[in-house]
Amino acid sequence: MHSGSCLCGQVKYHITGDIGEIVHCHCRTCQKAHAAAFSSVASVKDTDFEVVSGTLKSYESSLGKSRYFCKNCGSQIYAKREHTQHIILRLGTLDTVLTSEQRNHIWVSHQAPWYTFSDDLPKHEAFE
Repeated sequence: MHSGSCLCGQVKYHITGDIGEIVHCHCRTCQKAHAAAFSSVASVKDTDFEVVSGTLKSYESSLGKSRYFCKNCGSQIYAKREHTQHIILRLGTLDTVLTSEQRNHIWVSHQAPWYTFSDDLPKHEAFE
């Protein structure tokens, strides 16, 4: 089992199943939403994810995709695309050790000009 929380600790969650491979997303919305060069994410089945405390708010950041975050501190916990059976977990919120493999970088066409890659992972111009 994995668990995680937001910055202020009001939102806590549990994951009872597997966490998918790690993807580093460099799209402009991830840069803005996380105030960073990219966001590290992984897929988790809807049925394996449960918020056990706190209240989330949502924002539709692009058509059919909403981002869910703590209503108190603003930490983004996950994103969800319509008509899918999984969430896109924001890995910075995990409180347990993750052993998933890193898969790739996506949306490198939006790479922050001040960021330099320091790994040999595959890089894709857009979403693969």
